[in-house]
Amino acid sequence: MALQPATGARDLNPREVESNRRICDLLAEMYRLWGYQEVAPPTIERLATLGAGGAIAEQDVIRLVAEEPLGLRPELTASIARAASTRMVDRARPLRLWACGTTFGSFIADGGGQRISERLQSGVELLGAVSPAADRELMHLLLAAVGTLGLRPSHRPTLLVGHHGLLDALVAALPAECRRRGREALTSFDPLAISVLPLPEDDRRRLMALLGLRGEPARVLYQLEQWLGPVPLLDSLASTLAGVAAPAASLGVRLQLDPTFQPHFDLYDGLVLKLVCQGTHAPLAIASGGRYDALVGRFCSDPAQAAGTGFGFDIEAIRDLLGTQIPGPTPASPWLVAGSGPDGLNLALAKVGELHAEGVAAEICTVACASQKEADRIAAERGCRGALWLPS
Repeated sequence: MALQPATGARDLNPREVESNRRICDLLAEMYRLWGYQEVAPPTIERLATLGAGGAIAEQDVIRLVAEEPLGLRPELTASIARAASTRMVDRARPLRLWACGTTFGSFIADGGGQRISERLQSGVELLGAVSPAADRELMHLLLAAVGTLGLRPSHRPTLLVGHHGLLDALVAALPAECRRRGREALTSFDPLAISVLPLPEDDRRRLMALLGLRGEPARVLYQLEQWLGPVPLLDSLASTLAGVAAPAASLGVRLQLDPTFQPHFDLYDGLVLKLVCQGTHAPLAIASGGRYDALVGRFCSDPAQAAGTGFGFDIEAIRDLLGTQIPGPTPASPWLVAGSGPDGLNLALAKVGELHAEGVAAEICTVACASQKEADRIAAERGCRGALWLPS
């Protein structure tokens, strides 16, 4: 008999579950303040939806044995975009939706075997808003949600910002046969791959310089303008970043513009985001997202509504980062209610009912206790706040 969960799956203890719930509740409260409504996308989807038009590789999706091609969702966005474009097609745009649920991933381990992972995710989707104002709203909401988590200065939160269009513009000047490989080398931070591309030396030096071009947005935008000229995308991106600079600074979140940054899933075709914090042993990515207009366009018949942007928080990464320092009240431990003698259980059940009616947590001691001291000992073993002993 197997005594351990499947590789990549985890058993969560009550404290971990409670911590996850408190984090989710903090985030949900902020989403609702901003006018977002909760939805519940299905755990099982058609592979055509999960693949998001090739944006998510087949090996990243856990397939199910079924009569039609089905799998477990590796993220929440594609399912929500599908539902918004079909079942919610008659609702006024923009749609502001949020969801929380487990996502499932598949990866190949060092030994070559398949491994699975499951993560709890909470996030928002803003659908049907084409203008850059939606990107700015998204970033403000992300920062507002971060403000509820109680991050400390030692976490050194950094919001990485990139843009799909920047990469397109930067590789457009390369010979056509080198653009795809040049883009892959930049996003995977691979100087060796750049060194072997059949490029003029000036192009090679520029790509090498791009690998190190990240940091304070104004400085990076200035350098990009020297290379690309005064293109509208740079002005729009500068305006968006300037609009969130103040709230980011007030929270101690550093903004970092990185033209080569792209998330693992290739869902995005505009602004992309990742919030990284310093953990005890290594950096932790606690949120990511971006704009995904083309994905919505796959499900949406109206081109004017083919727009979407969103982000997701990795709840368990936040829990690992914060430990027991999660904001909000800690649920009180229950009382242990114990009886003695033949009628002890009936007395204890009646007392527990009274306490529950008053909103007080209490649990039953299922064995008779001969004394208060014995009841106190059992309460301490069970982590209760104390014992209420009811002698017959």
